[in-house]
Amino acid sequence: MMVAVNTIQIQKGKGEEVASRFAQPKSVHTFEGFIRMEVWMKEDSPEYDELKVCTTWEERRFFDNWLESRESQKAHGSGNGRPASSEPSPFLGNELTTFTVKAQHLPAAKA
Repeated sequence: MMVAVNTIQIQKGKGEEVASRFAQPKSVHTFEGFIRMEVWMKEDSPEYDELKVCTTWEERRFFDNWLESRESQKAHGSGNGRPASSEPSPFLGNELTTFTVKAQHLPAAKA
């Protein structure tokens, strides 16, 4: 398994608004090898809000397939499907990191 974590810095006070965009599943959950997505909001960040969008995949190749499809969408202008807005973007920056899962513990079975 592997996990991809996209850390997104957002203008202070806009984190909840951006997090709500992830409330409903989009296309990622339909991709082969996708296991789960979690969206985490950092608590008590003084300068900006921060989200971590974490996706777990069966294998790296499945994540790469999804990532390539996202790049293709961006290159062809289909992006996120929302019309352009005159409001400034709340996004300040982001960083994508990937991890190989080496151990995982699940709750013990209950008798």
